[in-house]
Amino acid sequence: MLKKFKKLRNKFFEIIVYAKIPMRFIIRELIKIKNRTLWSWNGFRHVAKTEGSLWQWIIANIISGSLTFFLPITYTQQAIILAGGILILAAECFNTAIERVVDDIGSEKRPAAKHAKDAGSAGVAITAIATGVVWLFVIFDLLSLR
Repeated sequence: MLKKFKKLRNKFFEIIVYAKIPMRFIIRELIKIKNRTLWSWNGFRHVAKTEGSLWQWIIANIISGSLTFFLPITYTQQAIILAGGILILAAECFNTAIERVVDDIGSEKRPAAKHAKDAGSAGVAITAIATGVVWLFVIFDLLSLR
C-alpha cells in the first residue's frame, strides 16, 4: 500500500515539475479562488444585512436541517432536503441581485421592473415549493412505514 502511495505521489510531482506547469500559474489560480470566495462571502453578507427574508429562510433551514438529523430518514432524503434549503438561500440571493439592479436603473415605476422583481420572487417561491414537496414525500414515506 505504501509503495502505491509513493508511486502516486511521485507521479503527481512529475506532472507538476516535469510537465512544465509553472508555479506562477498555480499561485495565480489559487489567488483567483481566494478572490472568488471573498466576493461570494461579501455578497452573502450584504444580502444577510439587507434582506429580512433571507433570515427567515436561514431559520427555516436550521429547523428543517435539524429535523433531518433526528428523523429516521435515509441519507439520500436528508441530502435532498438539505440541498433544497441551500438552493432556497441561493434563489434569495439571486432575487436580491435582481432587485438591486432594477432599483439602480431607476426609481420610476416601470412595468418591466415590476415583472423582473416578481419573477425573482417567483424563483424563490418555486424553490421553496420544491423543497416542501420533498418534505411531503419524506413525511408520507415515514408514515407509510408504520
